[in-house]
Amino acid sequence: MKKIKNLRFIILLFLVTKAGVLFGQSGVNGLNTATTTLKTYVDPASNIALVIGGIVGIVGGIRVYSKWNSGDQDINKELMGWGGSCLFLVLSSLIVKAFFGL
Repeated sequence: MKKIKNLRFIILLFLVTKAGVLFGQSGVNGLNTATTTLKTYVDPASNIALVIGGIVGIVGGIRVYSKWNSGDQDINKELMGWGGSCLFLVLSSLIVKAFFGL
């Protein structure tokens, strides 16, 4: 009984790997198509990240200004969080463009 289960498992493993090899033969065309498709989305995604960074920058600047005028003592924490988020969004859009060679 155990030999039959082992044989079934080996046959199943063989069939799964054989199907993977058969489907993998057109993988080069699929990878090229995926790369081309991704490259068309990089510029709009980077621009959206820059726009979101600008909006976050404006809103964060207004928040920091209002806290500063109200005399809040926690301005440094707010300023670091605001600056870090703006910097992350700007750098992430630039790194994505550099990664895809655009």
